[in-house]
Amino acid sequence: MAEQPERDTAGADDLMGPVDYLVLEFPGSKMTGEGLPLLVDLVDRGIIRILDLVFVTKAVDGSVEGFEVAEFEGASSGLLDEGDIEEATTILEPGSSAGILVYENLWAAPLAAALRRGGAQMVASGRIPVQALLDAVDAAETQSS
Repeated sequence: MAEQPERDTAGADDLMGPVDYLVLEFPGSKMTGEGLPLLVDLVDRGIIRILDLVFVTKAVDGSVEGFEVAEFEGASSGLLDEGDIEEATTILEPGSSAGILVYENLWAAPLAAALRRGGAQMVASGRIPVQALLDAVDAAETQSS
């Protein structure tokens, strides 16, 4: 992440929700835009706040072009730097495009702040891929049959 100028952040952790990132690949650079209205809805309802949104294209020759999207208020926070974008594009297939999204989970901010005030510390976090979850449920159902 880009180095940010120092600023007074006293009390900021009482206001912030967990921050996540996604790198969403569009094979063959086929973006339908179908998810964009749903993303806008999450922002409009105050569920998430977009901190950074960058789109990149990886040409067949491996060269990369990208641009930031400032359509969303605050969507260009500078959290993503060139190194982050380069790292994200290494996993893309040539001829594909991707959206790199950094967002704050506003819905979880009050819970996260209360836990921090109570002395809790995050020691692990992660995501379970949907297919892995479905496979585990199927396996459990098969064993119980």
